Amino acid sequence: METMIKQKIKEVKKGDQSAFEDIVSFYQNKVYHICLRMIGNSYEAEDLAQEAFIRAYTNLYTFDERRKFSTWLYRIATNLSIDRIRKKKPDYHLDAEVRGTDGLDMYSQLAAEQALPEEEVESLELQTYIHKEILALPPKYRSVIVLRYLDELALQEIAEILDIPVGTVKTRVHRGREALRKRLRHV
Repeated sequence: METMIKQKIKEVKKGDQSAFEDIVSFYQNKVYHICLRMIGNSYEAEDLAQEAFIRAYTNLYTFDERRKFSTWLYRIATNLSIDRIRKKKPDYHLDAEVRGTDGLDMYSQLAAEQALPEEEVESLELQTYIHKEILALPPKYRSVIVLRYLDELALQEIAEILDIPVGTVKTRVHRGREALRKRLRHV
């Protein structure tokens, strides 16, 4: 698959803009989910994913073809997400009540792909709570926790995405897990 992507990149560099559509189609869900897990807001995640592809397209000439394109693209998406987190002050909470409703919170506004059976509600609540706690972690720990455990990337790939040494990734994963463990100790 990486060979096909590299071929598409060569076509884009030669001037074939439509070849980039295939790249976007292949990676759009993964990039969106990285942004969503970092930001926690689907609308912002869509904006960030789109921005990541725009940046990738405009900076494609800087891509080192000896490396994996996915790592380079995920780095762009992760950096954009971290920048948004740093610039943004928390102005809403997902558990805050939506005005004009009878007790509905922002969680109820998130789109569900399918209805969950009643027996999975408790599991869903726990997952939601854990995700909320992940979003509360400092950005440097949140990024490695998301990339390692939610996106299931290898430590080396995380190091390349974040442009930090593997040892730093290991340290941040450990400290992020410890911080998360402290936040979840009463669960």
